[in-house]
Amino acid sequence: MRLFTTLIALCFAIVSCNQNTQKKISENLNQPYVIDTTNNNFYDNVESYALPLVELEITGEIASPVKVDFTKLAKHNIIVKETRLEGTGKDKFVGAYRYDGYSLFDILNTCVLNKKNIEEFRPIIDLYVEVENNTGEKVIFTWGEIFYPNNLHRIIIASDVARIVPSKTKDLWPLPTNSKLVAGNDLITERNISNPVKITIKSYDKSFPTEKGMNPMYCKEVKLFKNNEQIATLNNTPEGLQNVTFNTIFYGRGRGIHSTSPFIGVILNEALKPYFEFNKENLQKGLFCAVAKDGYRVVISYSELFNRNDQQEFLLVKTELNENGGLFRIFPACDFFSDRAVKSLEQIYFTNN
Repeated sequence: MRLFTTLIALCFAIVSCNQNTQKKISENLNQPYVIDTTNNNFYDNVESYALPLVELEITGEIASPVKVDFTKLAKHNIIVKETRLEGTGKDKFVGAYRYDGYSLFDILNTCVLNKKNIEEFRPIIDLYVEVENNTGEKVIFTWGEIFYPNNLHRIIIASDVARIVPSKTKDLWPLPTNSKLVAGNDLITERNISNPVKITIKSYDKSFPTEKGMNPMYCKEVKLFKNNEQIATLNNTPEGLQNVTFNTIFYGRGRGIHSTSPFIGVILNEALKPYFEFNKENLQKGLFCAVAKDGYRVVISYSELFNRNDQQEFLLVKTELNENGGLFRIFPACDFFSDRAVKSLEQIYFTNN
């Protein structure tokens, strides 16, 4: 009898702990909220609301355009503190939310690429995607942001939203009413746009001479370009910047383990900050292309370089003079793979169109 009573109590406990997952999505965004105190999840203790999805097309450098079938995809969730830029350049907090939806990783996972510059440069690390909504607003994400990060599924098309309500102030943040692109790693959330309808896959539209296997390889300076016009040259680490050390397991997608030695350098965005303005246009559409002496190149979005909320930064590493692979290198601490690391950095191009 005692065993039977214990089993009954355990069943009730399990049902109680999971009852929040059974709640229905409310159609009334203004109804009073109720905090669920039956679990320890701060991000799933109030009601969530459905955000109607719109048709989404994938086009660009793929075998053929496709319509996304969301019913075949798993849902992921991310938590964000949405903050936008005001006209004065200052930021304004909007609210804290949990979004559920479909990741760009999954949405793009089965696309058959048809890279237009494959004869010149086969690697996929110069690819990026342009996401457009139903009003023509566009934002970009690099292929590296989507498929290479240490933490996957951080960019989603949201189909549901819930407030993260402070327990004391009880602030009820304004709720969106449309499906939404949500970038979970962005500090200022200008890339979070409503009703995305099209994703266009592109490779960086500039040709560079390539010489695979160049050895030794060395470049004494880095030229900075904005819209193809040279604006500066770096031949030393900018004054006033302090070196930081990133311990890492340096692992490539093709060749596997390279080393376990730390990288020491300055934060790349601090070195580039004087040349590239922090504004909405750059946050949404800014794109860097870092090019090595041998023509190897990677793309990095302005937002993943200047607008991170996870402090997984890119490093600018200065080697010894005349060291093979120097004088400057880029190390991407945010990436699982080493593929976006660049040796003998020669040029950095920036565009925002």
